[in-house]
Amino acid sequence: MTHPHAIQNASVISAILSDCYPDAQTALTFTTPFQFVIAAQLSAQCTDERVNIVTRPMFEIYRTASDFAAIGEIELRDMIQSCGLYKNKAKNIIACAKIIAKEYNNEIPSSRAVLEALPGVGRKTANVILASIHNVPAFAVDTHVFRVTRRLGLSDGKNPLEVERDVTALYPESEWIPLHHRFIFHGRRTCFARTPQCGRCRVSEYCRYFREKASQRS
Repeated sequence: MTHPHAIQNASVISAILSDCYPDAQTALTFTTPFQFVIAAQLSAQCTDERVNIVTRPMFEIYRTASDFAAIGEIELRDMIQSCGLYKNKAKNIIACAKIIAKEYNNEIPSSRAVLEALPGVGRKTANVILASIHNVPAFAVDTHVFRVTRRLGLSDGKNPLEVERDVTALYPESEWIPLHHRFIFHGRRTCFARTPQCGRCRVSEYCRYFREKASQRS
């Protein structure tokens, strides 16, 4: 359920964040579509910075799904160990690579249903792939997006899917992809989980969290 004031504030919030973060885009580094799929899978419960450190030497050698399908699982575990959940990630990456190499001729599917059926690819990762690889309107909800949109009052959703539905109902499809990146940038640079920098936040006057904190102090 969307907070009542969200509809009137949605457009101005979008405009301000667009001005704050005109360069907002994915922080993951890659050169081929399948490398992005790998990076997106590795980013689960791991920072993008760590993922980029891990993938930099790996992506110099392995580029396509066929390349990754040929890696031994133990070898891949060693490469990605510092990303966390590395055993499960290695298993899923290789299984995913084999399916894309064999069934899709190394091309990344553009169907949400097909993507979500791939090992290691849930709805959030599917949304990220659709948006970043195929430029298909999609709105991925990670921890930053979940926190920022709820604090702003753009959603009262109790889980990522509910937040996705609320926010996509507020904005036209053309804004979904850039908004996703801007909410992430805002979460990383200003709206921190534990110590949000409300004093220097340009959308604070439209923020439910800020208003509630202010009323508690008064």
